[in-house]
Parts: sequence; structure tokens; C-alpha cells
Amino acid sequence: MTDTVKRAAELLKGHRASIDRLDAILVYTLGERFKHTQAVGKLKAEHDLPPSDPAREAAQIARLEDLAKEADLDPEFAKKFLNFIIAEVIQHHKQHQT
Repeated sequence: MTDTVKRAAELLKGHRASIDRLDAILVYTLGERFKHTQAVGKLKAEHDLPPSDPAREAAQIARLEDLAKEADLDPEFAKKFLNFIIAEVIQHHKQHQT
């Protein structure tokens, strides 16, 4: 193995270690977020509020698109990601309504 290949392998190892740490952060962050959305769902159910809030969802999507631009992340990807999360949250909220 050449020195450049060894160096590339070391760089790759470092990037992958960072990716692994970031994946863990994402999972724990999502776990924490869903704890709060579960609490919101229970609160909505207790007070007979609708499981979704289209105005808030639209505001959050716009906010996330702006954050994505600032973070140099594709805003369309960020929008799709948040829409996926919102759909999951609404499903959880609907479960509390029954």
C-alpha cells in the first residue's frame, strides 16, 4: 500500500468516525424531539384539539428551509425530511385521539 493510499485510508477512517458520531446525535435528537411531540399529542387529546396544525407546520417548514440554506444544505431535502417527521408526529397524535 502506498503512502497516499494509507493517508487516504486514515482520512476515510476519520470521516467515518465523525459520521458515526453525527448519526448518534441525530438519533438521540430525534428521540428527544419525539418525546416532546408525544407530550404535545397527549395534551391535544386531553383538550380535544386537532392532531395537526397546518399553520405551524407551514411556518416550521419555511423556518427549516431558511436554516438549511444557512447550513449549506439542500432546502428541498430539509423540507422532505421535516414533512416526513411531521407526518410521523401527526400519526402519533391521532393515536392519542382514539
